[in-house]
Amino acid sequence: MTSRRDLLKSALLGAGAGVVAATALGSLGPEAAFAAEPRLGVDPGAADPDFAEGRIRSVKDDTLLVLGSNLVFHTIRVVGGTSLWKLGPVGLDQARPGDGLYARGVRMPDGMLAAESVWLNIVNVKGHVKNITREKVHLDHKGQDIVCHVVAGTSVAIHAGGPASGDLSVLRVGQHVQVLGAWRPDTNEVDIATVFSPH
Repeated sequence: MTSRRDLLKSALLGAGAGVVAATALGSLGPEAAFAAEPRLGVDPGAADPDFAEGRIRSVKDDTLLVLGSNLVFHTIRVVGGTSLWKLGPVGLDQARPGDGLYARGVRMPDGMLAAESVWLNIVNVKGHVKNITREKVHLDHKGQDIVCHVVAGTSVAIHAGGPASGDLSVLRVGQHVQVLGAWRPDTNEVDIATVFSPH
């Protein structure tokens, strides 16, 4: 049986790059970015070699140059099987210099990361609802005001573990919520993918 790693390596090397579907490699959903997936052979507390994060410095052809928060540069290759998320599944043409990035994949011998999943501008923020309108939810996140924009046809709320709904009227001022969404770079604003309200 072919593993995810074998699919990525063959895609990077050009063997069937256009055949491998992103969904064959795993979830396209943003929740996967924050999933605690244990990696074999990585010592506790050590950096995961198959993960990269930072801000995109340049996009050239199928390659992203990313400056990590630790000031280390990462070269990330997007292949035929790479899933990209930016408030939903997108193509590489939606990646911009300045975008924040999380990526998982396979580290190649030359140090390049062959990406299986790339999440652009993804944020996971918790806070208390300060104000709600039809277009926005204002959150107090540790004393900071976060403006969360409702995106028609995209934003959903999950209330008390129920099904996802496009009706965000279940939210109330003072309620503690968790927002998964896409950050608008260099602002305090987020486009909402999902709002989770526990009760």
